[in-house]
Amino acid sequence: MAVHQPSDKGPFYHGTKADLEEGDVLSAGFRSNYRPDVVMNHIYFTALPDGAGLAAELAPGDAAPRVYIVEPTGPFEDDPNVTDKKFPGNPTRSYRSCDPLRVVGEVTDWTRLTPEALQMWSDRLAAIREDVRGEIIN
Repeated sequence: MAVHQPSDKGPFYHGTKADLEEGDVLSAGFRSNYRPDVVMNHIYFTALPDGAGLAAELAPGDAAPRVYIVEPTGPFEDDPNVTDKKFPGNPTRSYRSCDPLRVVGEVTDWTRLTPEALQMWSDRLAAIREDVRGEIIN
């Protein structure tokens, strides 16, 4: 199956709690932050640093959330979990790839969530985890 290559040229960002360095690569094959019972076939990223920041804040673990500038190493597509299925088009400029992402830098000036907003998003994630219909397109 051919992957549609979106026209977005980036820059692109990935949010995580992992401590990474320039040149490191991020790959698929890890558990979903939203459905821990699902091992993901793709690595996800966005062209919005604050979107990556949200993902970093919601990632499991106690480490500090980090936002990295990344370069896709292969083709990528619009993330079907947040495009057309839930929002028309791709307003979040979210993407996914089966190929790794290469870390090329770190962003430190992204907007952090307030404690109230973080709790709201955490509650939403908990509801998604409990809803068997909250399927991830993997």
